[in-house]
Amino acid sequence: MRFCLNVDHIATLRNARGETQPDPVTFALIAEQYGVDGIVVHLREDRRHINERDVRLLRELITTKLDLEMAAVDEIIKIACDVQPELTTLVPERRQELTTEGGISVLDDIKNIRTTIQRLHDAEISVSLFIEPDINQIDAAAEINADFIEIHTGHYANAIGEEDIFDELERVRIAAKHAKKLGLGVNAGHGLNYNNMKEFVAIAEIDEVSIGHAVLARAVFVGVEQAIKEMIALTRMK
Repeated sequence: MRFCLNVDHIATLRNARGETQPDPVTFALIAEQYGVDGIVVHLREDRRHINERDVRLLRELITTKLDLEMAAVDEIIKIACDVQPELTTLVPERRQELTTEGGISVLDDIKNIRTTIQRLHDAEISVSLFIEPDINQIDAAAEINADFIEIHTGHYANAIGEEDIFDELERVRIAAKHAKKLGLGVNAGHGLNYNNMKEFVAIAEIDEVSIGHAVLARAVFVGVEQAIKEMIALTRMK
């Protein structure tokens, strides 16, 4: 299972004082040296953390993979087409949310998402849709030619009690298998951490996880290198 690091919260810390440090681009380059498989950033419309400068520098400097999370809106689509990340992940976006709260509804916005996918494909950029582990949403993603899905794992991460945890993990497992049968690549993310990854890595159909907050929180106590290497070790478990 590949591990891509989301560095949005490094930008949040930088922006808290309106200064230039810590720099998310520098952090991403250090993370690459410690073995992450890619870097994830979310360029929000309100630029609350990552900004366009960050995205463009990351494109120039990182040597792994850049996954640009984004809303399906014209301004950000144009930036993505110009920057040329290896992957764009379409996510829902609300100004009042602290972080992305759930998957995008492909069925409710299928025309706009289909058009966005085509625009990104025309720019030779692969597209992933951040969705709930829902068969109907997965079918819709395949129908409009998405390349990947990213399964929202927040419900699994927040589940309390063995039965609920098992049920949510099973939902993810079923969704991942179904997506694979349709020829989609399968990524996953949201709320994954050092405690809940041990069961999660057993889902063989998941190619890649995107994790940010848990790793950065761990790095406060044990340092960046150890935090990243610990997560890499977890994602490589058999």
